[in-house]
Formats: sequence, structure tokens, C-alpha cells
Amino acid sequence: MKIVKVTYTTKAEYAEQNQANIKNVMADLQKLNNSGINYHACLGADGKSFTHTAFFNSEEDEKTLLGLPAFKHFQQQLQSGGIETPPKQELLSLVGSSKSLFN
Repeated sequence: MKIVKVTYTTKAEYAEQNQANIKNVMADLQKLNNSGINYHACLGADGKSFTHTAFFNSEEDEKTLLGLPAFKHFQQQLQSGGIETPPKQELLSLVGSSKSLFN
């Protein structure tokens, strides 16, 4: 299992578009229904800071997310002018979970 947390801040005027792009990624992931990917994105109280947490059961599951056209589009748009504070990636280790992550 691999857990990746990414945090960044968008420009205020880009935050709404970023949310729409994230929702497109989530819609594609829901359609894909890959039990090896648990992906969450949250918005901070300031309305422009984002935290993404991805739980992958395998490297292949991570490649599936990274290869999604909606995910590539989300990344490209963010990099092309929406960022205020660059993304910071951190690898995490699971201590416990209230639910089974992978069925």
C-alpha cells in the first residue's frame, strides 16, 4: 500500500475552477470503480488551500489514477497558472482506519 498526501494553495480566482476539475477526476474514478484507489480532496477554511490524500493498494492502481485524462487535465490546468503555493508531496504510513480501505 502507498499513501500520498499533496497540499497546495491556488490563487483565489482559480479555486472554483480547481474544485470543478477535482470533481471531474472524482466522477471518472467513481465510474472506474477501482477498489485499489481511495482518493480524497479537501478544501481548507480559506477557500483556496487544498489537501489531496490518495491510498493506493498497488503501483498499478497509482498508475491508473495518473493516467486518467481528467487527472492529467487537472494537473495541467493547475500548473499553467492556478498555483499560489506549489504542491508539497508527502508519503504517509497508515496507523489505523475506521473502515477497510481495500475490498
